[in-house]
Amino acid sequence: MAAQDHPQHRLTPATVALLSLATLLWAANAIVGRVLRDLASPMTLNFLRWLLAFAVLLPFAGAVLRRDSALWPYWKRFSMLGLLGIGCYNALQYLALQTSTPINVTLVGSSMPLWMMIIGTLFFGAKITRRDLAGALLSMLGVLMVLSRGNFSQLAQLRLVPGDLYMMLATISWAVYSWMLSRTREPASLRGHWASMLMAQLVFGVAWSGVFAAGEWGFTGAHIDPGWPLYLALGFIALGPALLAFRCWGVGVQRAGPQMAGFFTNLTPLFAALLSAAFLQEMPSWFHGAAFLLIVGGIWVSSRRS
Repeated sequence: MAAQDHPQHRLTPATVALLSLATLLWAANAIVGRVLRDLASPMTLNFLRWLLAFAVLLPFAGAVLRRDSALWPYWKRFSMLGLLGIGCYNALQYLALQTSTPINVTLVGSSMPLWMMIIGTLFFGAKITRRDLAGALLSMLGVLMVLSRGNFSQLAQLRLVPGDLYMMLATISWAVYSWMLSRTREPASLRGHWASMLMAQLVFGVAWSGVFAAGEWGFTGAHIDPGWPLYLALGFIALGPALLAFRCWGVGVQRAGPQMAGFFTNLTPLFAALLSAAFLQEMPSWFHGAAFLLIVGGIWVSSRRS
């Protein structure tokens, strides 16, 4: 399907706020995920997170599960959306944090705008402009500024581990998910109600997550350490990075388009650095401000229309 499916893509202040809030919540999710890696196995953590989100959303969109719901004629599409966006992305991210360092995971994740361009061009008929490339380079430079703490020579010390491959797969999965999400196929009864649209994905996403968690317990040394630290963290990642962030991202992708939305993912490492600094009671450094200007500059350049 050609990119003309959505000719009205625009970047408004409200859309900027939605996409920025989503990336802020995902930055917090990465930090919480690192803390929880000793309390729950990655696939199990992902399953429990989405199972809780499903339970919270059920009173608002339970009608989607009825046999006469508009969901079932489109079950293949929503099964893929649930697999890519819910079953795979965060499970792979949590898995990556088991063996990879946060700086490596963030660096791999910052390739999102490039993957958005590649996936869009190869499979969705999107066209890459010079402004898109220039914006991607500026945003990537901003990410590298954060990761190197203003000293780019530190990047030469990075070493790739299996977790980096998992994060690369997660990034590709999210790029395909975002492009699929931007292509309207389902009826207005689903698309027009945010809770129904998310529930339609959760129905299959929770199922995929459960399959992966079962495999983890069947073939690996899976573990879980019940207690209030795990319960509180699960509550946060289910309500914030799951439900609220997915809602914000879905609306943002529809308004701005997946390529433009992809640039906002580069705000995640900056937000993660700021949240970590706040947690450690440290003031942000000069390179945080420089990185912010570069990332925002990349978004601005790529959003301009000739």
